[in-house]
Amino acid sequence: MTAELVRGQNHALPDTRLEIRVSAGHPVVAGATLADEDGRVAGVEWIAHPGSPSLPGVEVSQQAAADHRLAVDLEAVPASVHRVSLLLALPVGVGGPSRFGALAAPFVAVTGLDGAEIASYTITGLEGESAVFALELYRRQGAWKVRAIGQGYEGGLAAMLADQGLQGSAELAGTILDAVARGLARSVSAPPPRVPEAERVRHTTPAATPDQTAAGRPAPAPEPADPPAPAQSGAPAGGGPIDYAHPRRRPAAPAPQPATPPAGSPQGPPVPVAGDATGWSMEERLYNQVWGMFEDLARTTAAYRSACDFAQSRMDQELDRVLSDPRSRIGGQGDAARAEARAKHDELTARARESLDRDLAQLAAESAVVEPALPAAFAGWENPVWHAYRVPMEIPMALRLGDVHLPEQTDLRIPMLVRLPLERGLWVDSGRGRSEAANLLDEGTLRRLALDTAVALASRLLAVYPAGEFTVHVVDAAGSGAASLAPLVESDVLAAPPAAGPAAVSALLAQLTDRVDLLQMAARAGAADALPPGLVPGEQLLIVHDFPHGFDDRAVTQLRYLADEGPSVGVHLMMVADRDEASGYGPLLDPMWRKLLRLSPVADDHLADPWVGHAWTYEPPLVPEGSRILWQVLAQVAHARREWGR
Repeated sequence: MTAELVRGQNHALPDTRLEIRVSAGHPVVAGATLADEDGRVAGVEWIAHPGSPSLPGVEVSQQAAADHRLAVDLEAVPASVHRVSLLLALPVGVGGPSRFGALAAPFVAVTGLDGAEIASYTITGLEGESAVFALELYRRQGAWKVRAIGQGYEGGLAAMLADQGLQGSAELAGTILDAVARGLARSVSAPPPRVPEAERVRHTTPAATPDQTAAGRPAPAPEPADPPAPAQSGAPAGGGPIDYAHPRRRPAAPAPQPATPPAGSPQGPPVPVAGDATGWSMEERLYNQVWGMFEDLARTTAAYRSACDFAQSRMDQELDRVLSDPRSRIGGQGDAARAEARAKHDELTARARESLDRDLAQLAAESAVVEPALPAAFAGWENPVWHAYRVPMEIPMALRLGDVHLPEQTDLRIPMLVRLPLERGLWVDSGRGRSEAANLLDEGTLRRLALDTAVALASRLLAVYPAGEFTVHVVDAAGSGAASLAPLVESDVLAAPPAAGPAAVSALLAQLTDRVDLLQMAARAGAADALPPGLVPGEQLLIVHDFPHGFDDRAVTQLRYLADEGPSVGVHLMMVADRDEASGYGPLLDPMWRKLLRLSPVADDHLADPWVGHAWTYEPPLVPEGSRILWQVLAQVAHARREWGR
């Protein structure tokens, strides 16, 4: 049972591997401090924040968001740490409220890894404060507990850090807020808010104006303060009428309706148009439109689930009142009350489903026109655009890594797009995890599908980069992946044959770690022209198959280094591994796994959106059975590489 804490109250924690969820209804900065037994924070290296998001046992988000999920492993924190405190602060210089009193009370919850809520705390009573210590996890007599704090600071982040006894608290607060501002200026993790249907850009409207975008890329805006939070969109607090309207499809001011529609005016919902989002180019407009569809589906489903929860809660309360009265437990009066409660429940859920179906139908219609219009980098392998493929001259802004969908309508697939160049490595999980689809397959088939998925992803990366600007290396230590690797090997698109055996694996890892060292030193010194002439230009990808078989401690350390430092200089890692099999290395590999984006070779609901935290089912981008399109694309890539190398 969940413990609903009030300020100062504590609760025992049954586990040490936890997740802290934050819901604020408006973008906030989330961070954490590590303190000793006396509550003293030793220095800036004991603070996790957007500019330095990872500490031993703690990982926070790199940008401001309305909803956060913080990973905590209390066994991994240093032995001298006795307190882990969660801090929240409002970003400055990006618009929006400057005090928590102007917002709904922030809500924080501590959950287990299975999502079960352990303790929650609604931070009430805030007024002029712009930073607050929400709660702390503390060690007491060898056991960990959580305590609700709710200590606010009108002086903001700087005053909060100074209260921890930190020297240079103002400078550190500035560093944190600068990192947040840079994150809000990038269109990487979250898209801009959806334009209402009535205000959408149409064919005859200019695609974008300079004040809509910045530097050729749309800047994601913080969530507006006035719309209701997604989790509350269906259920009124006071038991009044439920608003089933989608929160992203309300015009700011309803236009007056004419008494008689003009002749020839369209009836019903607007007709979807591919590329009707903002952006300088069609590619950018389609990217933003896909993100908008993803957000719309997340929020309309949240409204439906919230309305159903409200209907169930209301029926339960009414039934409890009936059962609490001895006179109504038996006889016709009690039966009538129960029937009435169930009828109200059915009516509310039916209306919620009707609203959901209406939104899903509109999104399905939009998907039907958007999918055929996608460029190759955004398109699935089954899209005819791949049959007209030519090696591009420029790097696209994003790449499709597969599809995601929700159980309310599994055939409505939203492309999963990530920005290029990759900001983090990839991990294709060859283990069973909690996937029902994986449990139906034998171990050998699952491993083969995992490597097939990795090959499909690597082929897409090769295909969307100009000739010579992307190089793929493969480690197949045991030589067991020859069949799946055949498209890459036989098309001659690899930098060298797959590395097999300890000597070849060691040489390849040494080559890539040396490359990272050289590029980092050149970047720090501002001497890019001083790089060795034999250094191959462009991005590099290392596919590691069947880890940890054939890897010693030195190789594991090098892989961790590539995962940590490689993406910043264009060296990327793609692991094909079963994490359970790698658990023998203990906590050594945990930071590496957390840095990689987990993908699965079969359907698995392990991804969460940044708005309401739905569990999305991921589908890998596998080539249709019997299709030769991947081979045809790789043949063109290989030809372009040979022409470029002459």
